[in-house]
Amino acid sequence: MFRLVRDLATFITGLISTLLLFRFVLKLLGANAEASIVAWIFETTQPLLTPFLLAFPTSSIRGGFTLEFTTLFALFVYTFVGYLIQELLETIEGRRH
Repeated sequence: MFRLVRDLATFITGLISTLLLFRFVLKLLGANAEASIVAWIFETTQPLLTPFLLAFPTSSIRGGFTLEFTTLFALFVYTFVGYLIQELLETIEGRRH
């Protein structure tokens, strides 16, 4: 049971991290926000960034390139929280055996 929950937590953490990483790279490279896949990634990840908005400045470089420190910080936080959840589940599972 705990293995299934741990695997699910690993999957969700990996999915969130991957989407945030894609967002960071797309913003960094100045991807066209009107392209359907780019728009989908931006829309999907925006709620994940809401708790961290305005925490860090967003630097823009001439040509539409954007360095979003908020996305990097969110990526770190979500990965760390996912790691803590996995460790907690492993500890609980270890106590049951």
